[in-house]
Amino acid sequence: MDTAQTVIFSTLALILILFIWGRWRYDLVALFALLVTVVAGLVPGDAAFSGFGHPAVITVAAVLIVSRALFNSGMVDYIVRLMSHAGDNPIAQLTALVIAVTICSGFMNNIGALALFMPVAIRMARKNDRSPSLFLMPLAFGSLLGGLITQVGTPPNIIISIFRAETAAGEPFRMFDYAPVGAGIALAGVIFIITIGWRLLPKRKGQASREELFEIDDYITEVVVPAKSSLTGKRLRDLENATDGDIVVVGHIRNDQKFPVPSTRRTFKEGDTLIIRANAEELQELLDTTGLELAGSEKIREEALSSDEIMIMEAAVNRNSVLEGRTVRSLKLRSRYGVNLLGLSRSGGRLRSSIDSIRIKTGDVLLLQGPGDTLQEVLPTLGLLPLVERGLRVDQPPRVVLAISVFIAAIAVAALGYLPIQVSFVGAALILVLTGFLSLREIYESVDWPVIVLLGAMIPVSQALEATGGASMIAGGILNLSGNVAPWFTLTLVLVGTMFLSDLVNNAAAAVLMAPIAISISAGINASADPFLMAVAVGASCAFLTPIGHQSNTLVMGPGGYKFSDYWRMGLPLEIIIVLVAVPLIMLVWPL
Repeated sequence: MDTAQTVIFSTLALILILFIWGRWRYDLVALFALLVTVVAGLVPGDAAFSGFGHPAVITVAAVLIVSRALFNSGMVDYIVRLMSHAGDNPIAQLTALVIAVTICSGFMNNIGALALFMPVAIRMARKNDRSPSLFLMPLAFGSLLGGLITQVGTPPNIIISIFRAETAAGEPFRMFDYAPVGAGIALAGVIFIITIGWRLLPKRKGQASREELFEIDDYITEVVVPAKSSLTGKRLRDLENATDGDIVVVGHIRNDQKFPVPSTRRTFKEGDTLIIRANAEELQELLDTTGLELAGSEKIREEALSSDEIMIMEAAVNRNSVLEGRTVRSLKLRSRYGVNLLGLSRSGGRLRSSIDSIRIKTGDVLLLQGPGDTLQEVLPTLGLLPLVERGLRVDQPPRVVLAISVFIAAIAVAALGYLPIQVSFVGAALILVLTGFLSLREIYESVDWPVIVLLGAMIPVSQALEATGGASMIAGGILNLSGNVAPWFTLTLVLVGTMFLSDLVNNAAAAVLMAPIAISISAGINASADPFLMAVAVGASCAFLTPIGHQSNTLVMGPGGYKFSDYWRMGLPLEIIIVLVAVPLIMLVWPL
């Protein structure tokens, strides 16, 4: 092993450790790896950022934009409406949800498909007094299975297609080249989930319901402004600054008239009732300092905190949210965004300590209060996904038809080879923007920028792995391990190895790292690269063993009340089934 190979292997080992550790976000880790390889001379300086112009990066961004436009068109909302016909039988509901999310995720972003059906699943569970854990992990797994069906279903498919064009067959995989293998795997996976898989899940309590979240005496309290109070005639901001604690007024009642989320300039009068968020210590300090009195109400009703304009909404913290790792106190949600945080649930249970000092994690569920329009704008800005209060849009059929027509046209143009997929989908995105399905702000919000940076940085690193002979060396080790056994065994090793890697790191990174190795293995046995690239594509999208392998798994962890070990229960047998189905299908459709 020469110096260049030592450097590239050391770099890859380090970034894998950092990916698994999770302290640094994966796009920062990828940039770090890129800079190391540039400084070491493995990547030319003038080509350091060539990955950002790579067709795979452009295609992923364009597909995300088109997915958001389809969401805005109301197309999928019609599908969501059909869920109401599933009845009250849990098996029928589960079947409808998993099939619907699998089909949708075949043609749009996995997270987008999951985000559409999570609120529906939670409503179904609560309506029938069931735990959301029955539905949410199967829903997440279904969103991953659907991505296997088409080229645009998931970023690994796009990446593998471009690798094939640049280093193997000279042309990319087409739109539906993935379908014979991907659809077979998806079908087997869905059948397993709805017949056996869901039975393997423990019965977790799941996310606290709204009713439970409103039983938060530690947080929400009614107080009355008596004549002797020092706050009489003062403004709301004076109350919130009266103590060193973090006091937030979330409602103001005067003469039976409600003012949810009152202005900080609003003044108090004798007899006013205030609804404040404060823990026990902060409340006592406030009463002692201002002369306010407890109203004596045993329970705060939701109606007191909402109105025609003010909404109460539950939202899950997405990965890469600006809230992640920060305390509520540091966010200043009221002054910066015009919303109040009423409660916080983690792993299915309410947190009873002062929420202002809690550091928010991915998967936490927040109970927010604010004007409806403000909440709709703030949620994507903060990286939150609505869980229950997501309203359905019913656009005019012509607009839905137009969006679908543009999407189908982009697929057809790419599938028939008239234009490269990156060009056809950029064109579709432009048309959908010009026809009003997306605003300029929504364009940039819809792109998963950490994934874009990850791809742009990791592609030159992957090319360095191949250029230094590192990919060939790893391929040689795998071939030595498989010995003189049949080629299907080597194909199985590639598939299982990619699946294992994808359970630990981002699936796009797994595809970028494994693609050159797969090509080198195929060259080592004088076989076609297609089956090995297809094995990488399948393996990169099958991260079912951990909540960190894919963002869909992470998002359902909090609302479903799952533990880290719960993913093995259904994920391990599912991955075994996928291997048993995928290897024969790949060899049948893409002969060695």
